[in-house]
Amino acid sequence: MIFVARLALLSALLTAGPRLGVAQGAPIAQNYAGLTFHSPPKPLAPGAVTADWPHFLGPRLNATTAETKLLGQWPSSGPAKVWEMETGEGYACPVFSAGKLVHFHRVDGQETVDCLDPETGRRFWRFAYPVEYQDRYGFNPGPRSSAGIDGERIYIVGVTAVMHCLDLNTGRVIWRRDLMADYKIPQYFFGYGPTPVVWEDRLIVNVGGKAREGSTGTCVAAFDKITGKTLWEVEDPWGASYASPIVTKLRGRDVALVIAAGESRPSVGGLITLDPKTGQVFDRFPWRAKVYESVIAGTPIALNERHVYISECYEKGGALLEFDEHLKSRVVWTQRGFGLHWMMPLQIDGHLYGFAGRNPPDTEFKCLQIETGKIIWSDDTRFDENGRTQSFFRASLLQADGRFFCLGEDGLLGEFQLTPKGATLRQRVRLFQATSAWTLPALYRGLLYVAQNTRDVRSDKAPRIICYDFRGS
Repeated sequence: MIFVARLALLSALLTAGPRLGVAQGAPIAQNYAGLTFHSPPKPLAPGAVTADWPHFLGPRLNATTAETKLLGQWPSSGPAKVWEMETGEGYACPVFSAGKLVHFHRVDGQETVDCLDPETGRRFWRFAYPVEYQDRYGFNPGPRSSAGIDGERIYIVGVTAVMHCLDLNTGRVIWRRDLMADYKIPQYFFGYGPTPVVWEDRLIVNVGGKAREGSTGTCVAAFDKITGKTLWEVEDPWGASYASPIVTKLRGRDVALVIAAGESRPSVGGLITLDPKTGQVFDRFPWRAKVYESVIAGTPIALNERHVYISECYEKGGALLEFDEHLKSRVVWTQRGFGLHWMMPLQIDGHLYGFAGRNPPDTEFKCLQIETGKIIWSDDTRFDENGRTQSFFRASLLQADGRFFCLGEDGLLGEFQLTPKGATLRQRVRLFQATSAWTLPALYRGLLYVAQNTRDVRSDKAPRIICYDFRGS
């Protein structure tokens, strides 16, 4: 009888699933309220190349991926849905590694991490903690930054700057830091927003702390990715932007590029270039609109080992910087007409392509020649749909397999052929009709994941993550 009772208890534990925020050890993926499964995806095409997507900017931190053999011509109704899940509030991109999908959002007043099966949407585990934040401009109060995956660890920083390191397999908390308490981080315009980046043994974070006694405030810090211990700090008054730091090579050296631009009066900020190992600052380039209510959300892009492009959309636009052997920058050119709001431009054969402009009415798809800084063409991407003029507006671009995909901010998906002669729309489909689709789509193992961040005005469907079968035959 005791043996039978123990078997019954073990069976109950295995089928109950992990409790909120509690590690269970190799939990089994389960269905849950809000998940709709449509149909299994096609098998991967023979010889298809796949890649993890561990950061919201993709595996290369530049909105590109090595994935190949993707769906060619879409059906008129769009790529087939595999599954969709209702989500909470936020603007995070789902990230992927080792057969796991990780999504960070706010559900019922708690910042929540869901770990899912990428092909079914079933949940392995959920971790959550309460958060108090109200956006003073009326945007939703969910996380602005996305999770990041490194090996078997997940890193998240919420809208109130509480940072966690979680175990990818179980959701167990490995360590926690309250950055707002540690560094006196203010709320800023839209809460705390930058996504950290992992480099070697450390996590590099645009902290954006305010002045403490005897200091000007910690702007950037590195934390041991295993323990959370502080490794170095950089004092600077520029604060925290809404862009992610990246680590790249300039002049043969590893450098961290950090766009720092917190709320301040007068407005200050720009690009800080530093040594990711020691925190030594090599260069500090001011680039911020004078407008008080301005932010910078576009991550810098290293075009090669000498040149970096940065942009803001409120006043100054874009700038190309060249770094010398001492890692000091000089301006090659500036271009007011190529200021991107939050998305990263694509670099293709000596040109940059992106949707430039601050607001939807003044946004245009543009091509810029890198050598000269001249805008080669502009396209407002407008077309008629059901008797109404539509556009991609402030869209995000994704490059894969030599193809260029585009998600408009109200749910329009397109594929463009891009050359210095112009942008040719190869195909398009409306996935949903909802505002604030500001999250770069993710590609993982031939499946496309799109975040619908607000309620669909046509169907009234709640915010959701939708998985589409993007596999070629």
